[in-house]
Amino acid sequence: MSRDSNGGGSVMLAFVLGAVAGAAAALLFAPAAGEETRDYLGKRAREGRDRARDAGDQGREFYQRQRENVTSAIERGREAFQQAREEGRNA
Repeated sequence: MSRDSNGGGSVMLAFVLGAVAGAAAALLFAPAAGEETRDYLGKRAREGRDRARDAGDQGREFYQRQRENVTSAIERGREAFQQAREEGRNA
C-alpha cells in the first residue's frame, strides 16, 4: 500500500488557504468603510510580504549554515579516514 508523501503538507496548505479566505471574507463583510478596509488589507498584505521575505532570508541562512556544517563534517571524515589509512600502512 503506498502512502502520499506530501499528505501533511497538503492538509496544512488547505488549512492556511482556508484561514486566509475566511479572514478576507470577514474583512470584506465587516462594517467598515470601503477605503478603510482596502487600506487595512493593503497594510496587512505588505506586513505579510515582509514577514515572508524575512522567513525566506532566514531559511536561506539556515540552509547555508547546514550546508557548511555537512561539508565540514565530510572533510573531517575524509581526513580521519586518510589518517587511519596512513597509520594502518605504517603498522
